[in-house]
Amino acid sequence: MGSFSQIKAQERVPFDQGKKYILAKVSVVGKISFNEQTVVTFSGLQKGQEITVPGEEISSAIKKLGKLGLFDEIAFYVNKVENDSIYLDLDIVELPKLNEVKIIGVKKSKIEGLIKDNNLTKNKIVNENLITTTKNYIENKYKKEGFYNTKVTITNTPDSINGHQVNMLVRIDKGDKVKISSIDFTGNKQLTDSQLRAAMKDTKQKNFIRVFKASKFIPEKYKTDLEKVISAYKEKGYRDARIIYDSVQYNKKKNTLAIKINVEEGNKYYFGNIKFLGNTVYSDQLLNRYLGIKKGETYNGVLLEKRIADKSKPDAEDITNLYQNNGYLFSNINAVEVKTVNDTIDFEIRVTEGPIAYFNKITVVGNDKTNDHVIYRELRTKPGEKYSKEQLVRTIREIGQLGFFDPEAIDPKFKNVDAGAGTVDIEYNVVEKGSSQVELQGGYGGGGFIGTLGLSFNNFSARKIFDKEAYKPLPMGDGQKVALRLQGSTYFQTYSLSFSEPWFGGKKPVQFSSSLSYSKQFLNNYITRTVDKSKSFNIFTVQVGLAKRLTVPDDYFVLSQSVSYQHYDLNNYNTGLFTFGNGASRNLAYTIGLSRSNKGVNPIFPTYGSEFSITAKVTPPYSLFNGIDYGDLKNQKEYKSQYTGVNTSDDYGQPLNTGDYIKTDASGKTVSVGSDYASADTDVAKVDQKKYNWLEYYKVKFRGDWYTKVYGKLVLRTLTEFGFLGAYNQERGVIPFERFYLGGDGMANYSMDGRETIQLRGYPNNSLTPVNAAGDAIGATIYNKFSMELRYPITLKASASIFALTFLEAGSSYPTFKDYNPFDLNRSAGAGLRVFMPAFGLLGIDFGYGFDALPGQTKANGWETHFIIGQQF
Repeated sequence: MGSFSQIKAQERVPFDQGKKYILAKVSVVGKISFNEQTVVTFSGLQKGQEITVPGEEISSAIKKLGKLGLFDEIAFYVNKVENDSIYLDLDIVELPKLNEVKIIGVKKSKIEGLIKDNNLTKNKIVNENLITTTKNYIENKYKKEGFYNTKVTITNTPDSINGHQVNMLVRIDKGDKVKISSIDFTGNKQLTDSQLRAAMKDTKQKNFIRVFKASKFIPEKYKTDLEKVISAYKEKGYRDARIIYDSVQYNKKKNTLAIKINVEEGNKYYFGNIKFLGNTVYSDQLLNRYLGIKKGETYNGVLLEKRIADKSKPDAEDITNLYQNNGYLFSNINAVEVKTVNDTIDFEIRVTEGPIAYFNKITVVGNDKTNDHVIYRELRTKPGEKYSKEQLVRTIREIGQLGFFDPEAIDPKFKNVDAGAGTVDIEYNVVEKGSSQVELQGGYGGGGFIGTLGLSFNNFSARKIFDKEAYKPLPMGDGQKVALRLQGSTYFQTYSLSFSEPWFGGKKPVQFSSSLSYSKQFLNNYITRTVDKSKSFNIFTVQVGLAKRLTVPDDYFVLSQSVSYQHYDLNNYNTGLFTFGNGASRNLAYTIGLSRSNKGVNPIFPTYGSEFSITAKVTPPYSLFNGIDYGDLKNQKEYKSQYTGVNTSDDYGQPLNTGDYIKTDASGKTVSVGSDYASADTDVAKVDQKKYNWLEYYKVKFRGDWYTKVYGKLVLRTLTEFGFLGAYNQERGVIPFERFYLGGDGMANYSMDGRETIQLRGYPNNSLTPVNAAGDAIGATIYNKFSMELRYPITLKASASIFALTFLEAGSSYPTFKDYNPFDLNRSAGAGLRVFMPAFGLLGIDFGYGFDALPGQTKANGWETHFIIGQQF
């Protein structure tokens, strides 16, 4: 805190100690950057004040200035004495301020975090406390990561420009990571060394096979793991198990630790009679069902604790939550051993129910951008309602699912908990995160440069559009979503705009969504790179939908409905994409879907719950009422092939006039049949143009997605998908639009025919899709896919969430239902990485190995690299 000198008299001014004076003036001497009067004010001394020299007033002034933490040295001197008035000089030396910090010995990516964690900001006062706390923090941080020999040295040098400032140099020598060479147990007969080591979750000995848990020694976690060793015995009935002693020996030469643990197991016990006391709300029978322990079963202290109150799961089905979910906030349940006879233990479950509690005041703090009503409408905890822990946990999930806040930082604080009044206040603390995204890409593909600009505002406010002060840079805070995307090159352009309001009308959770898009594709020669703008394919799409949150069977269900219209316009666009190059197709469809999602709490990295959805997309059955016999079109005159060129001769020298009907004989030559249209070939393009003038189909899809926490932070994701495209009228057939294309990264820049691209890593894009006789992909009408992922979070901070994954996948697609075989699958495995940044969305890379051969090949496909941009989590 600095050194404080006692008051000193200048030799030319003699005075007796303990004499009283009137303070005439305090003058600040020395080079300081603070205002002189401000310093005197903080000392507590005032002009005209009676002081004793030496005395408490001077000592108190030194202490007050010292507590400010701004000065290195503080000393009072007598300047002069006139009669009973005294003039004092306050000689102070300021502590230096921080100019810049340089940290060496760690990766550059870690430096910013260390500076932020220690609050080493410019102009911060540099004192011994700052240096000590910074050093201790860094050393402890790396010791927790296994670098037990970490040494930190901090040196400060005066800045060459500003003498009041210093430059700080932090040298970090982590040394080699200290690993645990062995963990040995003695005294254990009922449980093996391996079983006991497995119980120690955070203290592991060296094992090159282990991936997700490194060998490192952290004293605090080691103590916890010793308790888990005892818990492992309790789970097997050994209630009296204890650790007699343990030792940790350091081998300096090998830089390793050897741990030895001596246990005493004791006898094995069994549950005896279990009696409930104090319960009036719930019967013994109901509580026994929740407890799930019967007389005669092996004693399991860990299971008993979990059945009463499972601290690892906030929404567990235990007795405490039974009470807590029904208003009994102040309830208390304890298991007490009342009698032990030989190897049998009798228990009393003593229940203190307490009064019913009600939510009183509900507040949210930390929402600097998002308006209050956007959050409050998602809260399941309402003032005046009965307290429910289940609704509290559900509220945390709903706030996290909004996507506007850091889900890892949502913190409900209990305030003014009053058992007498039976009330509790809840304050939800949230931390805003970026919710808008920018997509700016440029690349070369399809024979030309492709540029993309995408803007997505996920917390937009439409009602503030005309409020000039709300543009920062755009009106935000009402939870609406607006997205604009532009993509183009020399041969195509795509424009799309979408808007959604999650609470349409503002009173009920009914989401309104709308989108508008337009695409224009010109005929492009990929070899010569020439573009013919007289030949084009245009697509116009508009869609409007509503999605309502249901209350039955529960309020995790959502019923969604939408109506969409697409207009396909082909102008001399003959590329093989369709059988016709001129004409139009129209797609008026109604989509209905039922979904249920309770995954949480982080939408980027869910750790529990599931998501199911089944959707049906249908068009009107035009065949029922338009009176067209689609099976007979091939025989009708207007759908026969005609010669459209100038008068000439056919391949046999016979006259071939404009308008003549023609056919191709067995040798592949064109022959004129004159006006005999019945003998002419069918013009497939004309037939298909008639068939697909208004698209007629139905499309059914199912998707199931599960998230399960396996061990620690490790999460298992399992996924299954199924899709089927059918036709009402088999003579009209299944449309060439809306089909499924399987294989690859699952990304599609632009879709010319309404296709759906299905991800199956380990294979090239669309490579597992049915083909025609010419080898061109025609899309599948049915597919299924299965996937398993093990995910591990590296960091889940609001600024960037990163997680690694490994995967197993299998799937296949088929041209017709008759070809469907759910067990004939293409399999793959691999690993990848995902990075989510609020400004750019989801980015990732996967390395997948395809175990099966591509259609027409015999060898396994092998390794593929996939880049992921903006896909689902």
